[in-house]
This record gives sequence, C-alpha cells and structure tokens, in this order.
Amino acid sequence: MVRQLAELVERIKAYNPDLNEDLIVRAYSYAMKKHEKQKRASGDPFFSHPIEVAQILTNYRLDTASIVTALLHDTVEDTSATVDEISGLFGKEIGRLVDGVTKLTKIQIQNIESVQAENFRKLFLAMSEDIRVLLVKLIDRLHNMRTLSFIKDESKRKSIALETMEIYAPLSDRLGMLEVKTELEDLAFSELHSEARSSIVRRLRYLERQGFDLVGSIMDELDEVIEKSNVEAYISGRAKTPYSIWRKMQSKNVSFEQLSDIMAFRVIVNNQRDCYKTLGIIHGAYPSVPGRFKDYISTPKRSGYQSIHTSIIGPKKHRIEIQIRTREMHTVADLGPAAHWNYKAGVNDFEGINYIWLRELLDILDNTQSSQEFLEHTKLEMFHDQVFCFTPKGQLIALPKGASPIDFAYAVHSEIGNTCVGAKVNGRITPLRVILQTGDQVEIITSSGQKPSPQWEAFVITGKARSHIRKRIRIDSNEEYSKLGREILIKVFSNSGYEFNENKLIEALNKFNLDSEDDLFISIGNGNLMARQVINAIYPNNSRHGDNEKFKTVSDYKNSGILNKSIPIRGLTAGIAVHMSECCYPLPGDRIVGILSIGKGAEIHTIDCDTLIKFSDQNERWIDLVWDNDLSNKFFMGRIKLTVVNESGSLGELSSVIAHNGGNISNLKVVSRSQDFWDMNIDIEVKDLKHLLEIIAVLRSIPVIHSIERTKSLEN
Repeated sequence: MVRQLAELVERIKAYNPDLNEDLIVRAYSYAMKKHEKQKRASGDPFFSHPIEVAQILTNYRLDTASIVTALLHDTVEDTSATVDEISGLFGKEIGRLVDGVTKLTKIQIQNIESVQAENFRKLFLAMSEDIRVLLVKLIDRLHNMRTLSFIKDESKRKSIALETMEIYAPLSDRLGMLEVKTELEDLAFSELHSEARSSIVRRLRYLERQGFDLVGSIMDELDEVIEKSNVEAYISGRAKTPYSIWRKMQSKNVSFEQLSDIMAFRVIVNNQRDCYKTLGIIHGAYPSVPGRFKDYISTPKRSGYQSIHTSIIGPKKHRIEIQIRTREMHTVADLGPAAHWNYKAGVNDFEGINYIWLRELLDILDNTQSSQEFLEHTKLEMFHDQVFCFTPKGQLIALPKGASPIDFAYAVHSEIGNTCVGAKVNGRITPLRVILQTGDQVEIITSSGQKPSPQWEAFVITGKARSHIRKRIRIDSNEEYSKLGREILIKVFSNSGYEFNENKLIEALNKFNLDSEDDLFISIGNGNLMARQVINAIYPNNSRHGDNEKFKTVSDYKNSGILNKSIPIRGLTAGIAVHMSECCYPLPGDRIVGILSIGKGAEIHTIDCDTLIKFSDQNERWIDLVWDNDLSNKFFMGRIKLTVVNESGSLGELSSVIAHNGGNISNLKVVSRSQDFWDMNIDIEVKDLKHLLEIIAVLRSIPVIHSIERTKSLEN
C-alpha cells in the first residue's frame, strides 16, 4: 500500500509540482483505516477501489481536491465517517465534493425505477454545483465496470451495464472524455451482448492474422502521402471497437462481412491551417465517401470537441475513417473538462460553451414533475447525433438529428417555444413537424396568446422541448380541472341541500390528505375524487339525498330536471378537463352528459349514447353539462353514413359540396361497394349540430347521393 501511495504522489507531481503532498498522505491514511476490514466482491481489500479511482483520475490531470475526493468518496457511505468530520479534517471544499459524490453512491439500477430515476435527479443536481463531482463519479463507474465480472448476480450485472450504456457513457461523450466513453461502452457491451462481442473480436483477430499488419501498412502509406506535401503530422490507427462495429451492423442491418469501414486513423498536426491542408491532401490522393464528412472544427460539438472527420477509399482500396486535429484539440478530446483546468490560478472554465448541455439538463430538471420523467428526458437529450441550424441573426443552434422547428424554438428560449405558432425554414413557411437539416436557417413565429399543443409531443425529440410542453399542459390542465371540480362540488352541495361553504372544506382536506382547496378541486375535476365523497366527509351523518341519487336508469336521467341546472363546458381549446368521447362524437346542439374518468376529467357523451348504459349504477360519476355559449372558431367532428351512386365524378361532387358549405373531410371509409353503389362513412369537421345538418340537407339534394344520415360511430 505504501508503494501505491508513493506512485500516486509521483503521478500527481508530474503535472502539478505544487501538490500539497501532506493532504494526499492524510487522506490516504484516513480512508485506508476506515476501510481496513472491508472486502470487494473480487476478494481484494475494499481500499483498492478508491486508490484505483484516484490513480485513473491522474490520467486526466485532475486537481488535488478531486484526487482527495476520490480517495474518500466511499467513506461516508460505507464507514462511520461523516461529511462534517471530513470537512473538519480536509476542508470545506473537499467535504462538499465528498458529500456530492456520496449522494450518488447508490445510483445503481434497482428494481424500483422511480428510485433509480430519483438518484439520477440527484446526480444532475450535484454535478451542476461542481462538475468535479461528475468526473469522480464517472471514473468510479469506470473502475466498477472493470471489475463487474466479480459480481455473482447476473441480473445485477446486466442492470449496472445497461445503466452504464444509457447514462454514464453518453455523459462521458458530452464531457468530451472519449476514451472513458469508449471503454464504458465496450465493458457494458461485453456484459449485455457477450456472444455478439466475442464473435466480432474473433473476426477482428482473424483479419489481423490474414492481413499481417494492415493498419500499419495503411499508416505508412498515409504518412508518405502527407509528408510529400511538407506537413508535419503524427498518424495513429486502430480497428474500431467491437461496440461501434456492432452498432453500425445494427443501424445498417448488415453482417460483419458487409462492413467496409472498420478501421479508423487519426492525424495530429501543428495548427488549424494544417488540418484543412491535410484534408485537401488526403481528398486529392484518395476518393472520398459521399455523406461521410463532418467539420467539428468550425462547428464544435457541445463538449468542445474539435476535429475533422472524413471517410475515404484509402490505401489498398480499403474504406477507412480519418480524424484530423491539432495537438491542442487532441488534448481536449483526451482530457475533457480537465483540459480547461488552470492549476496555478485554481480556477476553471467550466462555465463556458462546453456546458450549455448541462444547463439545459438543469432546465429540464426544473420543468419535470417526476423523477421518471426527468430520466426519460435526460436519455432523449444525450443520445442523438447533432445537426447545426442558425437563427436569422446567425446564432448557431446545435440540435439532435431529427429535431423539428419546435425543438429549435425551445433551444433558443423556453418562452419562444411556448408561444410558437409557426416557422420559416430557409425563408419558407414549413409545418412545425418538418425535420431540420444541418445549415438550415430557422425563424420562429410567435404569438403572445399561443400555448404549447399536446400534439407537439408526437414529434419533438429533445428533452428540453418535451419537458416544457408537458409542464405547460400540466399547468393548463390543472387550471381546467380546478374550475370543473369547483363547479361540480358547488352543484353537489346544492343537490344535497347544503349551502356551499369553503370553510367547511378544511375537514375534507384533512381526510383526503390534501394541501389546499385547489388540490381538492383538481382531484374532483380529474375524477380522482368524487364530490359525493367530499360531502360525506364534511357531513358524515348526512341523510339528505341530492339529484345525483334520484335516477336509477339512463331513461330516468333523461327525463329528470337535472339538465336545467347543468355546468357549461369550458376548456375546449385545450381539450383537457373535458374531452369528446369516441363512441358518439357529440356536437354543440346535442344534449350531453359528462362521465368522470379517473385522471382524465369528464368524457362528454350525447344523452342517447348507448355507452351510458354501462354507468347506470355509478350515479356519482355523472356530471350535468351544457355547451358553453362561446364556441365560435372551434370545430368538432361529425360523422355521416351515406350511399353514393357509383358513377364518374361522384366523389368529386361530394367533396366539393362539403367544402363549399364550410365542412372539411378528415376521414373517409368505404364500407362496401357494388356495381351500382358505394356505402361509406365520412368524418367532417363542423362548427355544431346545425352546421352538420345543413351539410346533410344539401347533400340530399344532389343526384349522386342515394341515402344519407348522421351516425354516432364509424363502423369497422
């Protein structure tokens, strides 16, 4: 152990001559004493783990506080040590870092996903305060993955490997720690798909034996070509990793034998000018592969990574990938955040552009309701390749591949996303669901009265956009649920013979463990709580019976006087608190009733809908509704069933009449056809029942219509 301490000190001094050696020695001794009787799954002393983590961190030239944190990172969780004790012995900075890592120690896949998600929530909170917490955690995970095989429980190994693949490897990529990312992916791949990895490794070894030194010979030829142009360059090469090969096989749906670019080469030059000069030399000597060029120098990745990537049909007709970068760029790619550390000044550049992605994850954290939602959005944010688009003023916006103008709008600013009504891409109005391409100029059109549409969720792909959309919809839905719930409760108070009194609601809040009257109204409005339950909680000895208990059948309900005291439908713009049933598709002008569904609010049915029979014995779920007077500029779905004469131009005349009378066909289904007639169902967007009946009347007057009637459902 003394030898390990001496080696650790020497490694740190190699890049930080001003090392406080006493601090390292004290931390080493303290951690070793605390862990002295503990063993790892491998049988090794437990302290071998923190010392290995510290050793690996020296490869990334981390500061003394980070190294000490690595030595101490398991003491609070696994021994009698406390954060206060560590702060007292080693200083507040180290105490804070150890506390941050300690909060993440149990971030391992567990059977209860919500627990795992909550731990990831803590991870991002902790790393937002100091990125070094994440660096220590990543290297902690790297060493644990290197020793994963010693865990006997196979399901636990696979869970840890899956978590590593889904969270820690992408995080390493975002930080620009590419070597860590590559090793984490390969170690996880080995556990999750061991047979596939073994097969690829065997094939690579076979090719090595057959090709004698194929990588070496290609390097020699590339070196000769570049040297002729008087560019000083260092060239390295290797076969791609088993995981990257497997992923390409999966994405392209090809076998190993069909892959042509399994080798990658790196060219390190002195300056940026030589990067582009080398690119010209290589493209002048060998055919390039179309669509395989990326310039990350002019448009760096979010991690700060810079390099030129190109694929060519290179020496000996082999398809290869080449990366061209300067020494400084290579240092950033190797060290990630540590490349920005200024040891003498004791400061870092962690607030720069490299960490915009981290701030966006924190924005997602602020806008998600549950830990599971945050985990979902985090995976969305980290997994995609990028495209680069521009604002009209030339600001570069990096987005995941497949992003839409809505994703772009939220990337610029959350309020621009919330109020987006349209978009111009390269000067032309485009649908909001169009997929953006690198180089697109995007102008977002906004309106102060606009709100996010629930339909946007179907095509946005960034976690930031989805979290903001869901938050806005949640706020709007709760407002609607609260209004509906309050009116329902007032109605039930009246029907039960009581005067509505908000002071009385305190008893119900206590019984149902709710914090406020608004929470109570929301619970009633979304169907999680019945108004009758609230009445019974306030008046436990209630013997009065309201209108909700007067009818026993649907027929009794139709003939009752309840409809004279109905609640007007509101919230139809968002369609949240109340929504149209798909069994009868009611229209303004129909007599309607609402049925409360748990978590959904009220579902509107026509009074003669057959579905209502199912709820005859559930009187407490019925809500008395009428249409709101202000439904102008809103459209609803009406359905007609008709028989059309089978002759040329029939469908054209039919659609022309509907359009001329202000209707819009949204769906048409041919039910049956014969030599003389077609039977069909048509869905038409109309303003109300009167509008639909007017269209039906006009259609009856044209010769091609044999018969027509309104129908309440679309036959299958």
